[in-house]
Amino acid sequence: MAILGIDIGGSGIKGALVDAENGELLTERFRIETPQPSTPTAVAEVIKQVVDHFEWKGAVGCTFPAIIRNGVVHSAANVDKSWIGTDAKKLFEAKTGCNVTVINDADAAGIAEMVFGAGRDVPGVVVVLTLGTGIGSALFVDGHLAPNTELGHLEMNGGDAEQQAAESARDREDLGWKAWGKRLNQYFQMVEFLFSPDLFIVGGGISKKHEKFFKYIETRAPLAPATMRNQAGIVGAAMAAHALTHEVGEMDFDTKKIMEFHMEPKGSS
Repeated sequence: MAILGIDIGGSGIKGALVDAENGELLTERFRIETPQPSTPTAVAEVIKQVVDHFEWKGAVGCTFPAIIRNGVVHSAANVDKSWIGTDAKKLFEAKTGCNVTVINDADAAGIAEMVFGAGRDVPGVVVVLTLGTGIGSALFVDGHLAPNTELGHLEMNGGDAEQQAAESARDREDLGWKAWGKRLNQYFQMVEFLFSPDLFIVGGGISKKHEKFFKYIETRAPLAPATMRNQAGIVGAAMAAHALTHEVGEMDFDTKKIMEFHMEPKGSS
């Protein structure tokens, strides 16, 4: 089942057609720089450009770096503050004429990792952390997603953890791998104390260099680099759209659980 997956990031907005049942990209990724300022109107125009590029008329799955409840944006840590209260689903549908599903970006990446990547067939509690401009998080319990965890905003040393331990902090402060790794160790140990995961999956572009900093992180739970890499958000967004607009069908049990619980339970406010 082909779905257009779109991943909205701080620096770029990327899209590709995805086979949502096997996680494979059906086309090359198409990327446009994220407009600055990244206002709702400006971002919606880029989403339309991505849809038009693929001459797409079907379902669209779209990630967004914020708390998403029923398609509405409820935070704006790393995007323009004018997004708060915006119905992103309604905005994107009006702009594109497509049926659009909007999901938190880290939740989308986590779904892709749990079904097709490093979390495949892993039971128990799995925490997916994406290290980039901020720290995104996705929490799974036996394949069930608790959406919008936003663990990057846990308090650490009197401030947001992501301001000190995200990959952007390493760049901004010109930290060596050991110095950054020690900050990550403090953060990972805090998350482990709160959730006692069976596995940490570490994503973001920096995960390609995991051997540089994993050795400084001392946790009971093992660490695994994400395997879906830069296509995780696109694939996860497409899977979310597929789950909401089609019957899941004869997919494996773990896939069903993730797809059925990737959004808030029915009846939530």
